[in-house]
Amino acid sequence: MKLFTFLISLLTITTFAQNNSKYDTFFEKGNGNQSASYPETITYYKLLAHDFPTIQIQEMGLTDSGEPLHMVVYNPEKEFDFNVIQKNKAVLFVNNGIHAGEPDGIDATMQLYRDLAIGKLKAPKNTVLVCIPVYNIGGAFNRNSTTRANQDGPEVYGFRGNARNYDLNRDLMKSDTRNTKSFVEIFQKINADVFIDNHVSNGSDYQYKLTYIMTQHNKLGTVLGNFMNEEMMPALVKDLQKKKIEMTPYVDSFKDTPDKGFGQFVDSPRYTTGYTSLFNTIGFVVETHMLKKYAERVKVTYEYMKTTLDFTDANFQKIKELRLKNLEQYQPKKSYTLKWAMDSTKATTFNFRGFEAGYKKSEATTGNRLYYDRSKPYQKDVPYIKEFKSLKEVVIPSAYIIPHGYWNIMELLKNNGIAFKQIQNDTIIAVESYKIASFKTVPSAYEGHYLHRNTTVTSKVEKVAFAKGDYIVSTNQKGVKYLLEAFEPEGVDSFFNWNFFDPILQQKEHYSDYIFEDTAAQLLKDIPPLKAEMEAKKQTDAEFAKNPEAQLDWVYKHSVYYEKAHLQYPVYRVL
Repeated sequence: MKLFTFLISLLTITTFAQNNSKYDTFFEKGNGNQSASYPETITYYKLLAHDFPTIQIQEMGLTDSGEPLHMVVYNPEKEFDFNVIQKNKAVLFVNNGIHAGEPDGIDATMQLYRDLAIGKLKAPKNTVLVCIPVYNIGGAFNRNSTTRANQDGPEVYGFRGNARNYDLNRDLMKSDTRNTKSFVEIFQKINADVFIDNHVSNGSDYQYKLTYIMTQHNKLGTVLGNFMNEEMMPALVKDLQKKKIEMTPYVDSFKDTPDKGFGQFVDSPRYTTGYTSLFNTIGFVVETHMLKKYAERVKVTYEYMKTTLDFTDANFQKIKELRLKNLEQYQPKKSYTLKWAMDSTKATTFNFRGFEAGYKKSEATTGNRLYYDRSKPYQKDVPYIKEFKSLKEVVIPSAYIIPHGYWNIMELLKNNGIAFKQIQNDTIIAVESYKIASFKTVPSAYEGHYLHRNTTVTSKVEKVAFAKGDYIVSTNQKGVKYLLEAFEPEGVDSFFNWNFFDPILQQKEHYSDYIFEDTAAQLLKDIPPLKAEMEAKKQTDAEFAKNPEAQLDWVYKHSVYYEKAHLQYPVYRVL
């Protein structure tokens, strides 16, 4: 009888293994150093969706490659309407292959979906899992074995740039690519509570296989940021340690090597987690270490996602409540920080596991080179800064007004789930207006733009005539932080800094000196305060005093003949 029972059990196990070998991923079938191509990945998810009613795959908009972006959903309750899902479940959103040469998440996520579908993992009761299987499809088609020069595997991988050579992890605010517009459509549709973006790191050598970036908690907002920093992240670290996986915050070193200390990475809105944080979503970037074996990197990526799924499932109600409370911090008349900086007064230490580093003569150049000695591992406290302080704040207006000629801006707002109305009749409204006072522009092209920085403005309150059809955008909505980052010119990733309003920087009308000389002379005679102001400037500005062209231009720019549109920022704040 015992022998019979044993044989039946063995037969059952063998049959189960044979049936489920059908669901081995490309990575699992290989030598541990091979990653699935884009077509292989989509074919695999279609297989899972066909065989398991708990998984659905959908096409969600185009990418620059011409291929559609896919969204894959796992819900053990077989419900795929997100209007229903968001009422009683959390949503964990995973993005893979934004840099297609960093495919760890592509292979790990296929295994995670399979293990949930076949019951190898316990099904979450309160969380729905959503993923983009491969985000940078154009980069995934550009497969090679050389462009990730510092990375140990896999044998073949994709390229960082997309089909138009954009780095998609710099595109979230400006949305130059179809990929980004489709990503935003998915994100707004599912209203993700927690977000993970899977990557592979560059930089220093150290013992860890896994590093992470959590969206900067001060910037996220005190309610949700404190929870993420003080409860969620420590719980994730502790759970992974139980699995014998140690990890470190992303190593953004102060100097050449991490033993000199490092600080938390600030994810401005151009990055995925910087963007998702604008909608009160907890965000993480998984950064596996480039010099660790590919199979090890896939494993720790899998475990990080599983741990995050478990935590989200156990704390789903609290996360959803805190997201709503976090939004309450961003109401009209309250302050909002546009610029952040590390707070060195709150420096701490981190117990870091690294390798001793040094310098020796280069065999490739005439200089000295940095090297890490893996035979000399260390574990010691190093300086670490993760707290940030506010450098520049603005008061949140009740609304913004945008002239109806800026249809391109309004299309972006619509794509990001922003509600707005059009003014029904010509009207005059008291607003705060900005004049661009100064800015600098990068000397080389950056992601398709000549990005502005260090922008400053002057402001005044005035009554402005607006036309029927102009747009009024209330800040009393979920996307208030997105609006502030987009429309406040001094914001790091503002629409102004991304060149959306560059036409206002160019003076459209000019004058001929020999004609305007007579006009200027008459103006100085007729307006004594203007003449007095000019004479005072001559006394305090020696360069101006000896430059007739500058003096004539000064008179022109202080006259009614100077165009109002030059440097006048066309987005107005309703106070």
